[in-house]
Amino acid sequence: MDPADISQVDLKSALQGARFAYFDARHTDAAIVAAREAAGQNIPILLDAEERRPGLDGLLHLSDYVVCSAKFPQAWTEAPSLPSALLSILLRLPKLKFAIVTLGKHGCLMLERSSDAENPPMGEEDADSLLHSLEQEKDDSVARPMCIPSKVVKLKANGIGTLTGRLLVGTAERIPPSELVDTTGAGDAFTGAILYALCMNMGPEKMLPFAATVAAAGCKHLGARTGLPFRTDPFLAPYLDKPAIL
Repeated sequence: MDPADISQVDLKSALQGARFAYFDARHTDAAIVAAREAAGQNIPILLDAEERRPGLDGLLHLSDYVVCSAKFPQAWTEAPSLPSALLSILLRLPKLKFAIVTLGKHGCLMLERSSDAENPPMGEEDADSLLHSLEQEKDDSVARPMCIPSKVVKLKANGIGTLTGRLLVGTAERIPPSELVDTTGAGDAFTGAILYALCMNMGPEKMLPFAATVAAAGCKHLGARTGLPFRTDPFLAPYLDKPAIL
């Protein structure tokens, strides 16, 4: 799709009443046109960034939230580690509220920006050291997904800078080998669940396990969509204590 194919009138109409806009970094020229209109209407934007593409930087600068693949943060920033790469991303993109990197069976890592005024930082921490500390709190005996958050701190990385925020480690569901059927589409399911969680106003401590649970459900059936849950499924009940506002 080319930008010339997009009618401004149709675009405004399509975005009317939208809570969020989602882009997956394909057809970037057309996506940027739509993202600019969404941003102009104060519609938050979630971007799924799998790899570097022409025009992706333009989308990143318009986005409020980003979910990215394991290799993307360091490929985009050239930072020496994953925590320092996430720190670099949020420093380069001042509009961004959080960045999540998906790590497959190893779960995910999230960096959430905080305001000094609203959440005064509890000291200063090296980003890599803080991640190591959080990973020590993992309990491999627990099968269900968990979220391990840090306190709000001033995160630092040598040669990159400092940022006030929280680092959060999300674990993946431990699926028994006998139940693991097909991981196709697990990343898309995770990102879709993050978008739904944002619509539900979930905090990160609930959002990350929720998204991991949805992704795991899809892995227990053949194909990318067959096993995706409905919001009425009992195993999602702990996360859905109030209806979505769509």
